[in-house]
Amino acid sequence: MNKLIIIRGNSGSGKSSVAKRLQREFGRNTLFIPQDVVRRDMLWAEDGYDTAALPLLADLLQYGYQNSKVTILEGILYSKYYSPLFEKAVALFGNHIFAYYYDLPFEETLKRHETKEKRFEFGEEEMRRWWNEKDFIGFIREKTLDKTVSLEDAVRLIQSDVMGGEFSGGKEEAE
Repeated sequence: MNKLIIIRGNSGSGKSSVAKRLQREFGRNTLFIPQDVVRRDMLWAEDGYDTAALPLLADLLQYGYQNSKVTILEGILYSKYYSPLFEKAVALFGNHIFAYYYDLPFEETLKRHETKEKRFEFGEEEMRRWWNEKDFIGFIREKTLDKTVSLEDAVRLIQSDVMGGEFSGGKEEAE
């Protein structure tokens, strides 16, 4: 059965690093869908309700479902804007969704941001503007990752969940 991993959280959380590592760990034909690349780089679209990125992200989810054993969707993905995408995910993947939310203090995201190449593209002012506290999806259960979870720990946890099939999101309340 095809599986979907969703990794969400505020800017600077470490989502992209974990997603890229997971793609390598799961191996060839693992589809990695980075929201930033689709919305900002491919479409140069604004974020918000009915963003032009929604149809393309939905099509990529469909492609992943049909062609990949594992699909990884990663991004800030504000729950209020991307709810239709999450509904599509549930319709496609059902209970084979493994969702994770980085619940970090703002100061921790700033600290992590300083270690990345993107630190020169934007800074604290933009990150404060984008900040959205505890933005859980609500109808897909998400495990929270806090500041004590290292990159390696997050990768191991997610791999274990996906390979063991113990944790499945589906239509449940957020933790």
